[in-house]
Amino acid sequence: MDWKTFQALLSGVNKYSTAFGRIWLSVVFVFRVMVYVVAAERVWGDEQKDFDCNTKQPGCANVCYDHFFPISHIRLWALQLIFVTCPSFMVVMHVAYRDDRERKYRAKHGEDAKLYNNTGKKHGGLWWTYLISLFVKTGIEVAFLYILHRVYDSFYLPRLVKCGESPCPNLVDCYIGHPTEKKVFTYFMVGASALCIVLNICEIIYLISKRVVRIANKLKRRGRNIQNDDYNNDPFNNLQPLTRLEMKERPSSLKSTYKPTIRVPSVRIERIRASAPDLSMAT
Repeated sequence: MDWKTFQALLSGVNKYSTAFGRIWLSVVFVFRVMVYVVAAERVWGDEQKDFDCNTKQPGCANVCYDHFFPISHIRLWALQLIFVTCPSFMVVMHVAYRDDRERKYRAKHGEDAKLYNNTGKKHGGLWWTYLISLFVKTGIEVAFLYILHRVYDSFYLPRLVKCGESPCPNLVDCYIGHPTEKKVFTYFMVGASALCIVLNICEIIYLISKRVVRIANKLKRRGRNIQNDDYNNDPFNNLQPLTRLEMKERPSSLKSTYKPTIRVPSVRIERIRASAPDLSMAT
């Protein structure tokens, strides 16, 4: 399997991912793909050749190996890595579809015309595609962990297994090659898969919460705009005092209608004359 080509394809998903998505890709490459290529393949190697039974009965070792190892760990992990990364290509194909629509739209309406502000921005259908890919990846991870747990009984690899399958003459003892080393790598790959599940769940929560906050802010802004429009359309809120020039330009009939009805009572002022007393009469 050409893991370099596989890594080059997945690197294109990195620029469309969130922070959790970038961490997920790093975990997949460093803790799963690299460990698989560098160490895990060499540890397992030709595992059937290292499976020894204390009998020379032809076919007994093969039947016992198939009974205890119906599918190899290394092949199961290879399938898991392929299936778990396939949903990420859904995002890349959706962005490519947007780029093609943008190219056709510009060819039809001119170079300055735009159908999308940013074809790689997670809005509209691309947001749903990205969210569905996260759910699919999480489901695949859980499914492969269940298969591994179901087949190998809690991810445990014993040193000795007892086999009584036909054509074995009786209950024979079979020994697994490098059991401790295989057990360590099994637990490590299971832990890395569990970490990827946690990162996918965190990314799902992050995307949904961010979308909810954006919708709530949009509804708040819409409510404020409606209130402002209602205030501006109210005729009583738009009354403005008339200037003197506008009052002069009004017809006399209209001026009379705006005359105040309250009349100020006139005050009659009488002058009081003070006369000097007649002093001649007093003498």
